[in-house]
Amino acid sequence: VSPPSRHQPVAILAQAVQGSQQRIWFSSYPSLSFSAMKLNIANPAGGLQKVFEIDDDKKLLPFYDKRMSSEVSGDSLGDEFKGYIFRISGGNDKQGFPMKQGILCNHRVRLLFKKGMSCFRERRKGCRKRKSVRGCVVGPDLATLSLVISKKGEAEIPGLTDDQRPRRLGPKRASNIRKLFNLEKKDDVRNFVVRRELNEKKKKAPKIQRLVTPAMLQRKRYFRSQTRQRMVLGKKLKEEYTKRLSEYRQEQKELRAAEVAKKKKEKKETTK
Repeated sequence: VSPPSRHQPVAILAQAVQGSQQRIWFSSYPSLSFSAMKLNIANPAGGLQKVFEIDDDKKLLPFYDKRMSSEVSGDSLGDEFKGYIFRISGGNDKQGFPMKQGILCNHRVRLLFKKGMSCFRERRKGCRKRKSVRGCVVGPDLATLSLVISKKGEAEIPGLTDDQRPRRLGPKRASNIRKLFNLEKKDDVRNFVVRRELNEKKKKAPKIQRLVTPAMLQRKRYFRSQTRQRMVLGKKLKEEYTKRLSEYRQEQKELRAAEVAKKKKEKKETTK
């Protein structure tokens, strides 16, 4: 690429050699030095993941200037990735700062984080913290790029798609167990819990969460009856209070009337 003159735009266009026609705006990145990037590729269908180190920057050109959650073809990475489509799920730069979704830039920024935001864990209740995170646009300054297989290609990738690693633990919530085994409401979820073998004689099963049992329904009915009884008792006490209050006010009214009559009588007697 010829150096830009003063009349040309500052952005320099580089074209991929292998006919991919991918363009990169080099002015977006402070340094143009390329180094090896690690691709952490995950296969959710098989439960496996593998790290590949890519030294050739031309293979990574299709990934540059793509945002997180974008889908990119893996044909440029090599023949073994032909037909694969990857989804960009994140990454870290060379200093270890993570990419954050929604930050539309290819450099680091400092943001004020609070509870519920990604890339932040609340240490004390209500605290906020200003941290450095990297934008969600892929660039050559990344050290690791995380990818997820969206579509599998023709060839098998050793250690990634050629094996199945089942989940070590099954679902714990009752609704998720029903969803996994396609159960109906009348089926007993406790018979379908995924049990983990500790040894030949002993197995371990998780405690099912949100399980509807007769004891739980009885407890719920008991709590509702207690609430109802408290409401009835409160209503009764309020009626008694209002009744006693009206009686008290009537008594005070009569006492004041008697005092006024007494004073009038004394005043008349003194005037005579």
